[in-house]
Amino acid sequence: MPNKTKARRLAPGPDRDKVAAELKKKYDSGTSIRALAEETGRSYGGVHRLLADAGVTFRSRGGDRRGQDQAAKAK
Repeated sequence: MPNKTKARRLAPGPDRDKVAAELKKKYDSGTSIRALAEETGRSYGGVHRLLADAGVTFRSRGGDRRGQDQAAKAK
């Protein structure tokens, strides 16, 4: 169930590091930034900033493209 309350601002420190690490774990397992933002009640930019601070290597834009070349050839 998505969090419908507005997230509080996180000052630098252990709480922010903990939230960033949790977001990194979910992002690395495939969850999108938009989904993380909706789930946590944070903005897209706020989640992106936390992920960057956590040292995430961002995926390219456009979603998962695997298998689409095969589908296009089948048409």
